[in-house]
Amino acid sequence: MIVTALIIGTMIVMSVKSNIDKTEPDEYFETTTTIDSSEKETGLKQGNVPPDFELTTLSGDVVRLSDYKGKKVILNFWASWCPPCKEEMPHMEKYYRKNKDSENVEIIAVNMTKAERPGSAREFVDAYGLTFPIPLDKTGEVMDAYKIGPLPMTYMINTDGTIAHQVSGPINEKLLNELGNNLQ
Repeated sequence: MIVTALIIGTMIVMSVKSNIDKTEPDEYFETTTTIDSSEKETGLKQGNVPPDFELTTLSGDVVRLSDYKGKKVILNFWASWCPPCKEEMPHMEKYYRKNKDSENVEIIAVNMTKAERPGSAREFVDAYGLTFPIPLDKTGEVMDAYKIGPLPMTYMINTDGTIAHQVSGPINEKLLNELGNNLQ
């Protein structure tokens, strides 16, 4: 009887510890806000040209931000364990399917792969049926270059390659339409 109780107790402790290890800080549960970049320490400023990067996607393609100059770009940073990221992805996919051709817009959703367990990004993309490019930031260098704080973080980039808006927190279809369709 005592041995059974010890085994059950050990299993409960291991289960709780496993769930605690997966929990991320409360800072990832911020609400959506459009940021005036001059008021925020993290992130890049409105009007800046964002750093170029070269990353490999889940499908093995190479993505360079500079390849999208001349298109409106919605550059999103996310992770599969991030609840607000899960909240925004259906909105992003719906917006992308509706506007990718008619509005000359591209969504590039950079996965913070360095902060993921192997396979998480693929499972997430499959579960949400995402069709836009998903580059993998395996080293965290792009995240550092873009000064990413809480996730998700989204940059709206004009066709001339300058940042028009920064959004911290989940983005919905209404905000995507408002900001994305007004990119120049």
